[in-house]
Amino acid sequence: MARLSEKARGLPKVPGVYLMKDAAGVVLYVGKALRLPDRVSSYFVPSADLGPKKQPMLELIQDFDVVECEGEWEALLAENRLIKDIRPKFNAMLTDDKTFPYLAITMRDDFPRVFITRSPGAEELRGAKIFGPFTASGALREAVHLLQRVFKFRTCSLEIVDGDPKNRVFRPCLLYSIGRCTAPCAAKIGREPYREDIDRFVRFLESKRSVMLREMREEMGAASAELKFEKAATIRDQIRAIEKLDERATRRDRWQPEAESFYVDPKKGLRSLQKALGMEQPIRCLEAIDIAHLQGGETVGSKVCFVDGRPLKNEYRRYRIKGSEAARQGSSETGRNDDYASIREVVSRRYREAGEGHELYPDVILIDGGLGQLHAALEAFETLGIKPPMVISLAKKEELIYVQDRAEPIRLSREHLGLRLCQAIRDEAHRFAQHYHHVLRRKRTLEEE
Repeated sequence: MARLSEKARGLPKVPGVYLMKDAAGVVLYVGKALRLPDRVSSYFVPSADLGPKKQPMLELIQDFDVVECEGEWEALLAENRLIKDIRPKFNAMLTDDKTFPYLAITMRDDFPRVFITRSPGAEELRGAKIFGPFTASGALREAVHLLQRVFKFRTCSLEIVDGDPKNRVFRPCLLYSIGRCTAPCAAKIGREPYREDIDRFVRFLESKRSVMLREMREEMGAASAELKFEKAATIRDQIRAIEKLDERATRRDRWQPEAESFYVDPKKGLRSLQKALGMEQPIRCLEAIDIAHLQGGETVGSKVCFVDGRPLKNEYRRYRIKGSEAARQGSSETGRNDDYASIREVVSRRYREAGEGHELYPDVILIDGGLGQLHAALEAFETLGIKPPMVISLAKKEELIYVQDRAEPIRLSREHLGLRLCQAIRDEAHRFAQHYHHVLRRKRTLEEE
């Protein structure tokens, strides 16, 4: 153990993959590390606890090898390639295709889609490019989100046909707004340029980053020599994004990090909320709606947007309620039920395009309020042709989550990360609505004076 510990501490401080071996040189286990010496040396301390399934492995380890990688994302891919090829004794055995996730790229589509699947042999994936299997679905999803910043591929399930006139009137989802997708659904990119991005993405997965960057620089130079400056600029931006893959987000990334201190971990909050709501697909986009007024006067509505658990303020919207007599005349003779009419109006105005098939819904729509507010929103959605995937409401005080098509509310612990995420987004919608309400009240007060 002392010999192995000393060898581990001398490893280069880079990401990589390690292979634990027995006396005969047989690989017992393959793992990945963000920093090789930190992770590998942790196996060779007296207090090492690997759990009941892996603990017996410690008595068998006589040596180890490592493969240095250029980033954590490359270590993830290398780890899973090695597990698939070697099938080590102490790694999970990859015997069931539906148990482990794969990365699929639908190459037969006009605009190939990139997504994670547990059924690589499905008929719909005939002709698709398949990578995997992977042992950690969470790490794989994180890698896909990271690489989407570079290659801007689509992950939606829309059927997009090149040249379809409907594409020109379709409103793309928020991934286009935040620079994660080139929006072929809205004819923002042609078939050939999109294919070139996908081809570079596939090459990136199949080769080392340094090789890929060299090839891309040569491709950029050739495009510039042929006076294809737009193509050269696209490749240049991808090169810069690849070089920054391992950097953390900063204030310049349009995520407003100063507003991200609501809760501990947005990714864990999203996973917890997904589990609590019983949703099969991960939650990426969540919008919240709130109504603000004072005794019915200057009634306003707000819509805030969070993507990957973080606020996207250029997608915030505010609404002055048009259908309320209180909004036009400043009357104070309105009751609580005006909230319901206001919610119906805001929902209709915000999601009309999605209900007509010209836009995608967010994954979850959160209404501030209880069961009555939820029913008011659902009444508005009933008038639309296409229904949203998930609508919930969050009641104050008891903090119960009411869900569409469920008779009983969901009661979560006050420390539940999914609930804390909903509370943060609900409170942000309330803050945004109250700010607009106060602006209108001050304006009316000044006019009266």
